[in-house]
Parts: sequence; C-alpha cells; structure tokens
Amino acid sequence: MKILIACTPATGHLNPLLAVGRMLIAEGHEVAFLSGSVLRSRIEGIGAKFHAFPEGADFDLRDFGTVAPELKTIPPGLDWLRVAIERVFIDAIPAQHKGLQQVLRNFAADVVIGDDMLFGVLPMLLGPRSKRPPILLCGTSFLHWRREDGAPNFAGLPPATTKQQRDDYAAIYREHDKVVYQASADLLNRCLQSFGVGPLSMPMFESVVELADAYLQLTVPSFEFPRDIPPTVNFVGTPPIIPKQAPLPSWASELDGSHKVVLVTQGTLANHNFGLLVAPTLAALANEPDVLVIATAGGRPIDAIPGPIPGNARLAQYLPFEWVLPRVDVFVTNGGYGSVNQAMSFGIPLVTAGLTEDKADVNARVAWSGIGIDLATNQPTPQALREAIRTVLDKPNYRSRASLMADEFGRIDTRSEILRIVGQISQTSGNDGLEWSGVAEESRKTRAIKRA
Repeated sequence: MKILIACTPATGHLNPLLAVGRMLIAEGHEVAFLSGSVLRSRIEGIGAKFHAFPEGADFDLRDFGTVAPELKTIPPGLDWLRVAIERVFIDAIPAQHKGLQQVLRNFAADVVIGDDMLFGVLPMLLGPRSKRPPILLCGTSFLHWRREDGAPNFAGLPPATTKQQRDDYAAIYREHDKVVYQASADLLNRCLQSFGVGPLSMPMFESVVELADAYLQLTVPSFEFPRDIPPTVNFVGTPPIIPKQAPLPSWASELDGSHKVVLVTQGTLANHNFGLLVAPTLAALANEPDVLVIATAGGRPIDAIPGPIPGNARLAQYLPFEWVLPRVDVFVTNGGYGSVNQAMSFGIPLVTAGLTEDKADVNARVAWSGIGIDLATNQPTPQALREAIRTVLDKPNYRSRASLMADEFGRIDTRSEILRIVGQISQTSGNDGLEWSGVAEESRKTRAIKRA
C-alpha cells in the first residue's frame, strides 16, 4: 500500500507517528510523510519520503511562542487556550489542507494517517467521501470527547461523583463556551466555509474523533474516564519506543540497582524554564541518600538546568527511553501524554505537575487511575515534590496499580492492532457499502454538521 502520514510539527505528535510509520515500512508499505521542515531528518531516518507543509503550517511547535508570540505574555487559562487554538491550529488549516492535496496529487495514497490535532483534514472529512482516501487519526493526547458529567475538556477535572460537582462543572463549561468555544468555532466555520463545507455543530476537537474513518487512541481503556464514545475509537496501547534515538550517558553503569531511581523531565514543549519542575525535583531529593535522580532536558542543553546540581543527580540532554524506563522507580513529569503512557506500560508510578496545553487533563487521569500523585500546579515546591515522591516510593499501592496498568498494556498487541485497522480501512475506498461510507457515513456527517 501507499500510505501518507501527516503530522502536526510537534515532538509529542511526531514520536508515535514515527513509530507507526516504522511499522508500516517494515511491512513493505510505501510511506510518504508530511510535516514541518524542522522534523525532516527524524522522518527521513525511518525511511519515509519527506514532504514539508507549505508556508502557514511549516512551523516548529516545540515552542508555541514562535507561532503565536502573544502566548508568551498570556498567563495559563482560558484566554491562553483560545489564542492557542486559533493561532496554532485553526490558522494552519488552509496550509495543511493545501499540503495534503499537493502530496496526494502525485502520491495516490491508499490511506491517510494523521494525528488528532491535524485539523487540515477537516475539509476532506466534511467533503464528498468518494473524493478522498480513507483517513485514520491517532489520539496523541487524552481522548477529546464530550464528558457525561458536563465537564469541559482542558480543565483538568476528574469525573464528578455528586450532583453539586455536576452543577459546578456545568457552570465551568458555560464559561469555557463563552470564552473559548464560541469564538474559536466562529473562526473555524469561516475557514471551513472557504472550502465549501461545514459549519460544524460540535467542538473542533470532538469532530475529528467522530468523522475519522478510524481513530486510534494511543493508550488503554483504564486510562480514560468512562463514557460513551464513538465506534470509530480503538484503544491500541502505546506504540513501541523507537530504539537508539540517543546514546547511553557516561554514567549509565551507575543504574545498577543500588539506589532508587527517579526520572524527571519537562518533555520537549514546556521545557523552556527548568525552574518549574526539573530544578525543584533536584532540590527536593538532594538529601535522599537512597535515591539517584536523573533529569533529561528534552533536547535543550543541560547547562540550562539551573544549579546547584546535587551530588545524587545525573543529567542528560536526551536519554534512550527504551534503556532507562526499565530502571526507573518513579517518573516525575509535567504530563506529556506519550511519556506518561510509556511509563505506565513499564509499570512505573508517577508524580505529575503541569497545567498547560493538555497536561492538566492528562495529570487528572494519573490521579484518578491511582497510578500516581498529581500536584495540580505548574510550579510545585521542593517540599511538595519530596513528600509526593517519597509517598509513591514508599507506599506499595501506587506501584501495584501501575503494575496492573502495565498488564493491561501487555494484553494489547499494538503493532498487530494498528496494522489490522490500517488494512481494514484501506478496503473502504469509494461507495462500497461498508459502515464508514454510504448511509452510515451520511448519518455520522449529519450529526456533526448543521444542515441548512
């Protein structure tokens, strides 16, 4: 088969799609890859043919501030979320769509695979089914689907257990709708109108879950809040870590089992101020003689980590996660979805602290599922971190719950499931009467689009 993978140019979206592309290439499929120019070398490294997005979508989302400078001066909250949605995602739709069409004109893809925030596929999903290949999207963040308790997404709220909570959540949702959803929906629908499709009657993040021919949620069911979800959604576990993406550190031999190992990272996006989580974690554990704390800078120079660096700390710009995760006792993170799922797949309990992007919702799931402690802040104190880390290290319930989660990951053959679903939807081109075309396709679209 010929398969086009298109990816929002952010590391957290790229990594799982690179793993998917690597699987497909190993099976003998021809893979073209559309993303940002800054990611070219990594994409070509798996053997895929690289194509760059046109101007307007060819940016580097490792720093949102380069795409939307105003975000640097807006504190975390609803205004930040609205501006990020509009500038980073909606404004990129025309250029993303143009890039998809340019590649497809010369590369007759049997399937298009994208990530959950590649909204440039919306004009194709809302247009005639006969004029596009099947589209499979991957949930590289928490499942962006409506909550039965009325809570908005991106608010970091656990499932409601009382009527008072549901009433409170309804009020919070109304505020989100007023500040974020209505304004961004107006901008989105004007954009879609220029393609002769829409308008959408559901939030943008939910629309791609329902309209995709198949949707791969890159986790296990136990890490999602219970609710009715569309039949498009398949839980497929977490893709395997691509090995040897970084060399072993010079201190690798010290991870010999003689100390408890705590790994801390701020990921590759929210890592421009290591004073938020990395430095406080180093300080928190500086006087713990039974602990070796490892910090990875997510690609930034290690000298960007502010000192003093304690004697029991070891630093690295990058770490090979396939090597380090089996040696880790607690994972401290601001809540990147991919790394949280990787940690869970190895049975590692977590301590989380992060509220930006999707992190509040990811971290709320960590606490709700019982695999760790969520400190529910962007900048925890060393004392709060020390108490949480020691609790997770010393109380067996967190390790036990993480071990059960790892067992659930182990029961899913991620590679086989992804290959099966890709093969299945590749057979649905045209009006062949299968469930995602014909009458069922029209029924799905009717639910998502306001008819005139």
